[in-house]
Amino acid sequence: MGAAKLIQLLLHYVLMVVGWVWVPVTESLFSSWYDGSAETVSPVEDEVLLDSATSLARKIRSREAADVMERFISRVEKCKDLLNVVVYTLYDKALAEAHELDRQLDADNKDDRMPNCSGLVSRKDYRSECDCPVVSRLRAAGAIPFCLTNTSELCMWYESANWVYGRSKNPYNTGRIVGGSSGGEAGNVGSGGALIGIGSDIGGSIRMPAFFCGIFGHRPSRGFVPNEGQFPMAGGREQDLLSTGPMCRYMEDIVPTLKVMAGKDEQVDLNKKVDVSKLTVYNIEDDGGSLLLSKVDPQLKEAQARAVHYLQTSAGVTVKTMKVEKFKYAFEMWSARMTTAEGKNSFQALLGGENGKINPLVELLKWFVHCSNHTLPAITLGLVESLNPLLEGSNKRSLKGLEKLEEEMKEMLDENSVILYPTHPKIAPYHNQPILYPFNWAYTGLFNALGLPVTAVPLGLDKKGLPLGIQIVAGMNYDRVSIAVAQELAKGNVARWVNPGT
Repeated sequence: MGAAKLIQLLLHYVLMVVGWVWVPVTESLFSSWYDGSAETVSPVEDEVLLDSATSLARKIRSREAADVMERFISRVEKCKDLLNVVVYTLYDKALAEAHELDRQLDADNKDDRMPNCSGLVSRKDYRSECDCPVVSRLRAAGAIPFCLTNTSELCMWYESANWVYGRSKNPYNTGRIVGGSSGGEAGNVGSGGALIGIGSDIGGSIRMPAFFCGIFGHRPSRGFVPNEGQFPMAGGREQDLLSTGPMCRYMEDIVPTLKVMAGKDEQVDLNKKVDVSKLTVYNIEDDGGSLLLSKVDPQLKEAQARAVHYLQTSAGVTVKTMKVEKFKYAFEMWSARMTTAEGKNSFQALLGGENGKINPLVELLKWFVHCSNHTLPAITLGLVESLNPLLEGSNKRSLKGLEKLEEEMKEMLDENSVILYPTHPKIAPYHNQPILYPFNWAYTGLFNALGLPVTAVPLGLDKKGLPLGIQIVAGMNYDRVSIAVAQELAKGNVARWVNPGT
C-alpha cells in the first residue's frame, strides 16, 4: 500500500472518530462559548436602503446619489464595529463621486489607493495602484465603491479571519461565521450596508458567504468575467477554477451587475429568454456519503424540498431526484485539479511574501506560543502542500474521475436543465468551528473543478434565525438558466433576503 493511500485512510479514520464522538461534544462547547454573547444587527429601517440597486439607479439618475450614499455610509458605520466586515472606507471620495457623477475622479489618486493585502501581515501596508477591470467597469456604469471588506488569509479558507483585520461576524448572529473568502463582502451586503458586492470564487468563496449571510451570489462560467487585479492571482490552470462574480441582496440585481462585470457577452448570452416550465431540475440532496464531509442538516434538506415543490407545482418544471456517485469524491477531484494546475507560486511562497517560502512546521510551533503571523488554517494548508509529491498517483486517479464526471455533466446539463444541490452541509457554523469540518467546502469546490456556473440563493431562515440556502448549477456557459431558476424562486418569494433582526 502506497504512502498516499495510508495518509488518506488515516485521515478517514480520524474524521470518523471526530464525527461520531467529538462533534456532539464540540457543538455544545461552541454553543456555550458563542451563543451567550451573540448579537444580531438591528433591522434596516430606512426605506431607501431596502430598495434594489436597479430601483436606486433611478433615484441616482434623478440627482439623489449623494443622499443615497450618505444613507449607506450611515448604515455601514452603525454595523461596522459589531460585525468587523468592513476594513477600509472611501467615504469622502464616494460622496464626491456621488455629487459629481458626470465627472469620474482619477482612479490613480494616491490618497485613495485601497489596501490589497488579503489578510497577509507582510502586505498590510501594500496599496493597489489602480482599479482591476471589474471595478473599472462597475465605476464606468455608475457604481461607487465606498468600502473594502474582509477576507480569509490569502483567500484560502471559509472563515474570514486574519491577523491584519481580525475576525468578521455574521449579521444574523455574531457568534457565527460570515464564510470565506468573500465573507466580509457577504456580511456587509447581508447587513444592509451595501446592495451589491464583488466576490471571487476558487472553491466556493462567493457561494458559501452568500449562503451563510442570506444573500444571492453567482459564480460565472469559466472565463466569462475577468479575474485580473486580484491578490493572490491564480496562475497556470488555477485560472480554470477561479471566477469573479456578483453578490447581491436582491436577485433582480444579479444580471445587470454580471453584464457590467463581464463586458462583452459573446461567451454567455444573458439576454436569451429561458422558459422555466420546460426545464428539468435534477434534485440532489447530498454528496452520496463521503466520509470526509458532514451530513447535510435536515433543515437544509427541508428548505431544498420546499424549493423543489414550488418549482414543480408553480413553475411546471420536471423534477428528477437522484444521486451522482462521483460527487462524494469532490474534495479529491478539486484537490487534484488544484495541485496539478502549475500555478505561479506555491502557497508556502505566497505566505512568505518577500521573505521567501515559510516553513509550515516552524510556523505551527510559533502558532502554539502565539508568535506566528499566520492563521492556523493557512499554516495547515502549507503543511498539506508539503505532502503533494506523495499524492501523485492518487491525483492521477482523481483527475481521471473528474474527466468522466465532466462528460456526465455535459450529457446531463444543457440549456434545459439545472441541478439543485446544497451549498454547504451545515448552517452558518460558529467561529473556528470550520477547523473541525475542513472539507465541507467541497460541496461548492466540486463545481469549480468542473468550471460550471452556479447561482446561490437564500431560502429564508432556520429555527434559530440563521440563513438557509441552496446552489443552482447549470451547464457550461448556460449561466442564464441557473439565473432564471433563481429568479423564479425569488418571484415566488421562496428565495429571498430576510432583514436581520426582524
